[in-house]
Amino acid sequence: MPETITSATEPDWSREEVRRFWEPGKKMIRAMRRYQVAQDRGGMIGWIASKFWVLNHLAWSTICQSELHLTTQVAGGLRLTHPTGIIIHPDCKIGPNCMIFHQVTLAGPVVVGGHVDIGAGAKILGPLTVGDHVVIGANAVVTKDVPSGATVAGIPARVISMNPS
Repeated sequence: MPETITSATEPDWSREEVRRFWEPGKKMIRAMRRYQVAQDRGGMIGWIASKFWVLNHLAWSTICQSELHLTTQVAGGLRLTHPTGIIIHPDCKIGPNCMIFHQVTLAGPVVVGGHVDIGAGAKILGPLTVGDHVVIGANAVVTKDVPSGATVAGIPARVISMNPS
């Protein structure tokens, strides 16, 4: 049964819920989000909490061997299905309900739209923008903007199909 496409602006927060102990990707995202909340809170309690979440994030980042910077702008619903070796530049902006597989690199100020699936080993070399509802194939090397609804693959990545919706 095909997944229903929802608005690119409405995050599905249930995708980030930690349900078991061993969910390193979700725990790394949670640490990033809680750090950002603590920073916004300010004061002594915010400062202490932010230090705790920095250490928590460091632990899960080390386990995953991934870099998801604490200050990266990430909308809700991010899924790191296999969170090993994911490198995301601190100036990236990631839209809601995206899914990033292992060994993905987002280099430079990349803007990723909503509902984007990035296949294993893909490299996105910014600055560039990826539209909403895009699928980036495994091991693709994206060097140019990608329009909404496109499926891209190859080295360098080329549009191989367009979603009619």
